[in-house]
Amino acid sequence: MKVMSTYSIRPGCVPEAVKRFLGGKATPMAGVKILGRWHKTDGSGGFTLFETDDPAKLFEFAASWTDVLENHSSTVIEDAEAGAALGRVYGK
Repeated sequence: MKVMSTYSIRPGCVPEAVKRFLGGKATPMAGVKILGRWHKTDGSGGFTLFETDDPAKLFEFAASWTDVLENHSSTVIEDAEAGAALGRVYGK
């Protein structure tokens, strides 16, 4: 499954968040793959698209950052999958 995560850096936590990011702690464990990561140009946060079959591992990765980042995640699907589902639901 694909999961889109948005994050913002908690007030006063920029130095620690940068330290962890540059120290290699922004790479999740085996079983969670980053498909893309984008950073807001104002430095306040960003977006990460993950792929995993084990949501517990994604939870663990997010939990390791909750002291410095506020995270929000949503399971997402691509246009082709959404279109097929909508066709079935609405008969087109």
